[in-house]
Amino acid sequence: MHVDTATNSGRWKPGESGNPAGRKPGTGHVAALRAAIAEYVPQIIDKLVESALAGDVASARLLLERAIPPLKAVEEAAALTLPDGSLTEAGCEVMRAVGSENLSPTQGVALLSSLASLGKLKETDELTRRIEALEQGLLRVRE
Repeated sequence: MHVDTATNSGRWKPGESGNPAGRKPGTGHVAALRAAIAEYVPQIIDKLVESALAGDVASARLLLERAIPPLKAVEEAAALTLPDGSLTEAGCEVMRAVGSENLSPTQGVALLSSLASLGKLKETDELTRRIEALEQGLLRVRE
């Protein structure tokens, strides 16, 4: 271990490895195992396919899970016109649409979350505007 002689704290210097001559990447146990079975992988896959085609559910599942990404549920977009009023009115309209089954609950949650984010943005803009107005007022008073 290299000791930081300036502080003698026993800690590594920033940016300095504790073992610069350490094990190289790809030389561990896992890399050795992969190298040992690499030449057999095509035959292993062939056997899994054979087993799956013969009815072995575990083989079929393994092949399908590794080769085909899982499907994600996709909902159709639903048209919704939100009122031009407040964000609260828009939120109520979203809730009505979910209640009347014109929107799915998942879509309703996403829209309400978006409205909440929009509300935070509006709040930030309003606070910025007020702070700027206060600062301008203070500058005028000091002049």
